[in-house]
Amino acid sequence: MLVTNGTIFMPYMLTFIGIPGLENIQNWIGIPFLVMYIIALMGNSLLLIIIKSEPSLHEPMYIFLAMLGATDIALSTSIVPKMLGIFWFHLPEIYFDVCLFQMWLIHTFQGIESGVLLAMALDRYIAICYPLKHATIFTQQLVINIGAGVTLRPAILVIPCLLLIKCRLKLYRTKLISHTYCEHMALIKLAAEDVHINKFYGLLGAFTVGGLDFILITLSYIQIFITVFHLPQKKARLKAFNTCIPHICIFFQFYLLAFFSFFAHRSGPYISSYIHIMLSNLYLLVPPLLNPFVYGVKTKHIRDKVVKMLCSKD
Repeated sequence: MLVTNGTIFMPYMLTFIGIPGLENIQNWIGIPFLVMYIIALMGNSLLLIIIKSEPSLHEPMYIFLAMLGATDIALSTSIVPKMLGIFWFHLPEIYFDVCLFQMWLIHTFQGIESGVLLAMALDRYIAICYPLKHATIFTQQLVINIGAGVTLRPAILVIPCLLLIKCRLKLYRTKLISHTYCEHMALIKLAAEDVHINKFYGLLGAFTVGGLDFILITLSYIQIFITVFHLPQKKARLKAFNTCIPHICIFFQFYLLAFFSFFAHRSGPYISSYIHIMLSNLYLLVPPLLNPFVYGVKTKHIRDKVVKMLCSKD
């Protein structure tokens, strides 16, 4: 690592500050984060076990739900252990290349989660608007292709972000990251060079994945609601709407947290940095925590299976 004129040439190591302004209570903040992580692991693992062990749940909607659960486990695991290392064990350092890898993991899993939500919305769209064609459209091969697509799309799109940082940005103002994990904006803010290309590609990638998914999911549900409200029987309308409630809840919680985190990050001095960092952490930890509970409570097949498992243990 070479230091010239107050800048650092390609730092070998980076250091997390954690949550600026809350350093004195970070050890206490780590407790609810750990609890959220453990509950998310247990809830999503139970969801995966139920879906795998119950043949009646081997349908596209539940396969996508299993993908969502696996993604939630991977996403929370990619940030919480290091975060607790910063808070509790005074291990703030991270190798520069490892930081880039963590950034790739986090943004890839975020993109996969967004893509799975879109796949679930399309499944509900076909099931409600074209019920007689659902089985012929959502074949096993299509589900596999969708799963591969929603996984490869963000994984590939995030790679240029890493290359633009690694190959373009050589000089850095500091090696201190004002965050609890590596993410694109937090990393390029350290650079002492022009980062407009990095910011542009970051926004382009965010829109290509999250923005486009949000638009398509919204359009799908507009058409779903139009179809549901035109059903002749009230009972049929309620049944169709109830099948969408869990996904709607997850959709709103995911994108509302993403919206607040995104704009807090770009609001500059108008919002304190600790508020932005807390929102960023909640954005990554709350959906994995709540998703299995939303589907467990609102989906009869899963709820019945959980009750059956608990009763058999008694």
